Amino acid sequence: MANVTDKTEVRSSGPRESGMNSFNLAGAGRLLARQGILVAFGVFMIGFTLANERFLDPDNIMGVIRSSAILGVMALGVTFVVISGNLDLSVGSMMSFATIVVLDLHDKIGPALAIPGMYAMVLCLGAFIGFLVGYLKLNSLIVTLGMLSAIHGLTLTYSGGKNMDIADKEGTWFSVFGQSDVLGIPVPILLFALVASVLGILLAKTPFGRKVYAVGGNGTAATFSGIRRARVVFTCYLLSAFCVATAGLLQASRSLGSQNTVGQGLELEVLAAVILGGASLLGGSGTIFKTVIGVLILGFIQNGLLLVGLQFYAQYVVTWVIIILAVWLDIAAKRGKLWSPIA
Repeated sequence: MANVTDKTEVRSSGPRESGMNSFNLAGAGRLLARQGILVAFGVFMIGFTLANERFLDPDNIMGVIRSSAILGVMALGVTFVVISGNLDLSVGSMMSFATIVVLDLHDKIGPALAIPGMYAMVLCLGAFIGFLVGYLKLNSLIVTLGMLSAIHGLTLTYSGGKNMDIADKEGTWFSVFGQSDVLGIPVPILLFALVASVLGILLAKTPFGRKVYAVGGNGTAATFSGIRRARVVFTCYLLSAFCVATAGLLQASRSLGSQNTVGQGLELEVLAAVILGGASLLGGSGTIFKTVIGVLILGFIQNGLLLVGLQFYAQYVVTWVIIILAVWLDIAAKRGKLWSPIA
């Protein structure tokens, strides 16, 4: 009887162990699908630290965050657009326009009037895009892709194809936004943190934020629930334009001069940062806090690549790889599996 019992125990324990192993593997797969980009980031951080001891130097860390502030402010606004189920590929050319306009108006009417004047012009562009996507219900990818070229042409027309520089760089207070520190913390970082805090509260704690999630999650259901879908989308593009104008202000104040293509290509980096932060391209998910994390991930990866000796133009390839990885993990998180069950 003892032998029979022993055999029964052995036989019964086999399926249990197999089930536990399958459960652990499935759980690990789901965890990797949801947090895989953080795992990859941890691997990058360890590798960069081993490759160059300057990577974790406090000055380097502060420099990375400061240089990421402009991209980060833009990503905060795009987060609202993506959560609402849309895209905004015009932010790069719009940032170029904002930078050129505020520099030009600085010498013509002074910085006190140049800043609100620039904000008004950029917000008009954002309102136009919001009207086309929100009220006319045009495809956001097509609209913003077209506006990317249109705004770039507008920038070249406004500037006459020339770069902009402030005439009196020594006698202007305009540099305070991009070059000054407060208690040892650069102003761009403080502005980035301020905008992130305000928009984070707006998205997470207000009825408008809940409407953004509802519209992105299921626009038809949101409409039948009494939510004015067009107004929500319109407002999201206004917020995106406001953040782009703020980024243009930081860029212009930082250098007190700019090329008319300064924002070219930033739309892809902004989108990469937003998706890295967990916002879904399908809409309905994402947070401001995670977008900030995504911006920092992208910034530290690019900095680490430079410190290990990789040429700056190779970052474009790395950014592409990161976007593909982020989209793959995003879709994997939605279906709960890293690999599609359909071959």
